[in-house]
Amino acid sequence: MENLPIISDDAVVFGLLMLILGFIFYTSNSKNKYWSNFYKVMPALLMAYLLPSILSTFGVISDAHSNLYFVASRFLLPAALVLMTLSVDLKAMFNLGPKALIMFFAGTVGIIAGGPLAVLLISFFSPETVGGAGPDAVWRGLATIAGSWIGGGPNQAAMLEIYQYNPKNYGGMVLVDIVIGNLWMAILLMGISRTEKIDKWLKADTSSIEELKKKVAAFADKVTRIPTLTDIIIILSIAFSTVGIAHFGATSISNYLVETFEIISDKTSSFSSLSSQFFWMITIATIIGIILSYTKFKSYEGAGASKIGSVFIYILVATIGMKMDLSKIVENPGLLIIGVVWMSMHVIFLLLVAKLIKAPFFFLAVGSQANVGGAASAPIVAAAFHPSLATVGVLLAVFGYAIGTYGAMLTAELMRIVSP
Repeated sequence: MENLPIISDDAVVFGLLMLILGFIFYTSNSKNKYWSNFYKVMPALLMAYLLPSILSTFGVISDAHSNLYFVASRFLLPAALVLMTLSVDLKAMFNLGPKALIMFFAGTVGIIAGGPLAVLLISFFSPETVGGAGPDAVWRGLATIAGSWIGGGPNQAAMLEIYQYNPKNYGGMVLVDIVIGNLWMAILLMGISRTEKIDKWLKADTSSIEELKKKVAAFADKVTRIPTLTDIIIILSIAFSTVGIAHFGATSISNYLVETFEIISDKTSSFSSLSSQFFWMITIATIIGIILSYTKFKSYEGAGASKIGSVFIYILVATIGMKMDLSKIVENPGLLIIGVVWMSMHVIFLLLVAKLIKAPFFFLAVGSQANVGGAASAPIVAAAFHPSLATVGVLLAVFGYAIGTYGAMLTAELMRIVSP
């Protein structure tokens, strides 16, 4: 029987997470030289992720016994997306150019090529680690990771159905997915504090990103006002009315597609990701935000709409941190080494392409996370650069859902060919 965490009451856990966020923001804005130097190395967003993971590691709290991530991802994430998209300048966003898409697809190619290369490399030193036969064949399990890292949860489920990996061993693959994916996210968050140095090394042209930031900042300055209670109520009304509409629309669309089209209801189909209510929820919330950005509701950015959205994002990050049990890193070293090699291939390919096309670190980070993290974490990484950029993360993550099953199937077949 699994051990219960010290704190299993979600009300208490949520209070603890908010205490952590309060501590992080208080110390990160402190004039104390020690804290100032500390947060230059460890950004506040990274600490919001790491501190809950440390508590999870020591059994104080546990994602397995909490519904907080579900609540944050299904309620606070769509609310954050609409509030952060209110001030978006869609024309300026399109002026970012094709590099965002290029880096996204570079990340996808890195995962597709990295999987079989990792299997091939490990097979020279430890063939039993990547071996197995029938339903126990390791490449079948790795196919589920490919589905997750290119698309998301629905694509991962599709790979499990298609390749029929032994369910008893599936937990080990989920472990690799979570541990390696979250470690890479932590590294990206750490890198954000060194964006200027990385961009300088990449010789990147960041003018379009800076122009977008300036436009959003100029608009915010123009409409900035001291928020009244009415402003705050209306902002929350926009946020959570959108959450309600997004959930209603997602359920309706998903149910209709599943009941009407067999190709979508079939879990082995490459179109099965369209049955995901989470996918439609995120899509609808983003579309509503874009529509509202063309109305006078856009002026609520001046009353702090994106700041409230950022609060929701930090809460989501803290709940994601609960998923990371650092002690799991040493539980299955063989599979984790495959994951490390695989992710390294993804990163190396991203760096090579970014260097070649002189893409900013922002495009590298968001392009990678739109693959590996999906719609839940891509906007988090994007918003860490600037709240107005969260929409870029969502749009790229949608591409991941669309091509996830196809890319994962190609990866799986290549891994099958090179497996011992």
